[in-house]
Amino acid sequence: MTRIAFTRATVFDSVAGSLRPNGTVVVEDDRIVDVLHDATLVDDARVVDLGGRTLLPGLIDAHVHVTSTVPDFLKLSMMPPSLIAAQSKDIMEGMLERGFTTVRDAAGADYGLVEAIERGHFKGPRLLIAGQAISQTGGHGDVRPIGVRQNILCSCAGLGMLGRIADGVGEVRRAAREQIRTGSHQIKVMAGGGVSSPTDPIDGTQYSMDELRAICEEAEAANTYVMAHAYSPRSIIRAMQAGVRSIEHGNLLDEAAAKEMKRAGAWLVPTLVTYDSLFREGAKLGWPDVMLAKLERVRLAGLESLRIARAAGVPIGFGTDLLGPMHDDQSNEFTLRLGAMSALEVLQSATSVNARLLGREGELGVIARGALADLVVVDGDPTTDLTLLQGQGARMPIVMKGGRFVRDRLSVAH
Repeated sequence: MTRIAFTRATVFDSVAGSLRPNGTVVVEDDRIVDVLHDATLVDDARVVDLGGRTLLPGLIDAHVHVTSTVPDFLKLSMMPPSLIAAQSKDIMEGMLERGFTTVRDAAGADYGLVEAIERGHFKGPRLLIAGQAISQTGGHGDVRPIGVRQNILCSCAGLGMLGRIADGVGEVRRAAREQIRTGSHQIKVMAGGGVSSPTDPIDGTQYSMDELRAICEEAEAANTYVMAHAYSPRSIIRAMQAGVRSIEHGNLLDEAAAKEMKRAGAWLVPTLVTYDSLFREGAKLGWPDVMLAKLERVRLAGLESLRIARAAGVPIGFGTDLLGPMHDDQSNEFTLRLGAMSALEVLQSATSVNARLLGREGELGVIARGALADLVVVDGDPTTDLTLLQGQGARMPIVMKGGRFVRDRLSVAH
């Protein structure tokens, strides 16, 4: 049994949204067993003196693609899964080094990667997977270029790790059941147009209501939920009517759609950073004008969607949705949101709000007795300066996941 006591910690209460100085947090094995705010001495544990530094719960990113190792989906579709898995190792390790101890993969990662992390073969965050995103023909998951009629991609290549095309109620039920059978923690559906898909309008809807409801029914039957890629108010409202739990991106959200989300008790998971990164890199990637135009439209609308959701009382999660080398921009999401949210609210979105979204309230995203010992030490106060969470973890001397140190510069220094 291993006991560790973090003393003289400024503890972030992610639920109340406050900092409590001079705290002591006791970890035993993989759990937090005590959170003290008095002068109680802990003499039966290894003591790590934080010297007043801020102690955060491990960060949560609710929209990643750890297997999107290159930003070209057609190229990715031609890569062998073994190569993609090898490349994803560095992506996941980078996330953990930046303080993200849990991530929700929004399609691409499979059960093998979950096990690789759990068994210690790969160093990375706790991984909650959606398996293959379910897409209609010509939807956001159909990356075939315009004019290509036949299926030129096989499920044994990289695209099989990212999306599955299914049409009709029977096919989408089977596709959803297959994701559950192969170890998915949640289901992902493409409910509207996308930026990186060549043939679908960004403000269009995808799937019939019967198909969307069938997918949600299968998720509910398996005691899980559906996350939906959607931008436009129409696609968001239809997803709410079908029973979707979280809207991914949602850049074109309006007041009516936000009201429907609030009524349904759904989350919005914005991903502002991916549009910021693609705005700088998109032309270099050789994207056609139609895709660049869609990118610009959603990029410019992103902050307003957060303002609308916040005003309507819709819980706002934290996601990034980055591709290839742009994964290094993950922590830029924190500061990009400051035009619509306070630093404190952004930090809560990446901790307690995301924990509720994942159905792991009290276990993730919080420093409390019984929670998993996912902890991040920060030099300074990130509730007033979110740049402290950037720089690839440079100002995070300690990162702990499940009671194990990922990084411990303080003990080394002493």
